[in-house]
Amino acid sequence: MTATALRAAVDDGNAFTSARDRPAWLGLVPRQHTTGGKPKLLGISKRGNAYLRGLLIHGARSAGLTVQVRDGTGRWLLGLLARAHYNVVVIALAAKLARIA
Repeated sequence: MTATALRAAVDDGNAFTSARDRPAWLGLVPRQHTTGGKPKLLGISKRGNAYLRGLLIHGARSAGLTVQVRDGTGRWLLGLLARAHYNVVVIALAAKLARIA
C-alpha cells in the first residue's frame, strides 16, 4: 500500500534535489528554529500528505519490531534505540524509508 501511495503522490522522484527533500515534503523531519546561529530542532512538522506519512510511520513501527543486527540499518537502529525514545526512533526510521523509496 505504501509503495503505490508513494508512487501516486510523487509521480517523478527527480523533483527532489536531495535525499532529505522527500521526507521534508512528507513532514517527517523536525522543524528548525534558529536564533543567534544556534539551531533548535522541534517536533516533526506534520506538513504534507498525512495519509502517506501515516503509512510510512506504521511501516516503520512494524519494521522496528523485527530489527536484526545483520546489516548496517539494523546496527544504526539498535544504536539509536539505546540513545533515543522509541517514538523518535520510529520517525527516524520512517524518514530513512522515505529516502530509500
